[in-house]
Amino acid sequence: MQEDPSAYLGSGEFVNADDPGVIAFARDAVGDETDPKAKALKLFYAVRDGIRYDAYLPFSDEEFFSAKGAVRMGRGWCVSKSALLAASARAMGLPARPGYADVKNHMATKKLTEAMGCDIFFWHSYCEIYLDGRWIKCTPAFNAALCDKFGLLPLDWDGETDSLFHPFDRAGNKHMEYIADRGPFPDVPRDAILATFQAHYNNLSADIDGDFQDDAGKE
Repeated sequence: MQEDPSAYLGSGEFVNADDPGVIAFARDAVGDETDPKAKALKLFYAVRDGIRYDAYLPFSDEEFFSAKGAVRMGRGWCVSKSALLAASARAMGLPARPGYADVKNHMATKKLTEAMGCDIFFWHSYCEIYLDGRWIKCTPAFNAALCDKFGLLPLDWDGETDSLFHPFDRAGNKHMEYIADRGPFPDVPRDAILATFQAHYNNLSADIDGDFQDDAGKE
């Protein structure tokens, strides 16, 4: 039996579709648009470029996993940015949910690599939005300005086909490869994410000093 997409219209602990800040963010992005696909595209680009990607976050703080936290700070990482896209879509009447995959990333700053101790990003997050009778994947993590600093092509989305990370950068070097897809969830599985991080990474419990985007430009 096919799952009812309306189950993904409500608010969650981290996919905060009923938060006033998230609702205001979504309304500002969508404006007077009424077409579902056009609304989804406006929301995607608002999250991708309107919220700066920042991997230097204290993962012990629940706010850094939430949609409302990303809006409040104007920055976030893949998990909170996908949560924001899902929450914004739900707030505008579009079923949406965060999804996760383990990826091997060839793009990271020295500080982040040292804190992780490996080049595998567990629980990398994308978003699925229900359009035209099917779930479509999109990834709003890296803002265009950050992509320029890393020599990457910004990841676009057409609202019709899945949009995940390009496997190569502008120079033809490997950028990111998917190792395992963990699938979609109704809300951010924070406890499971933290358990995996604690098992596989060196030290992500302490804050990383600096600005991720500035460090990207220097490297």
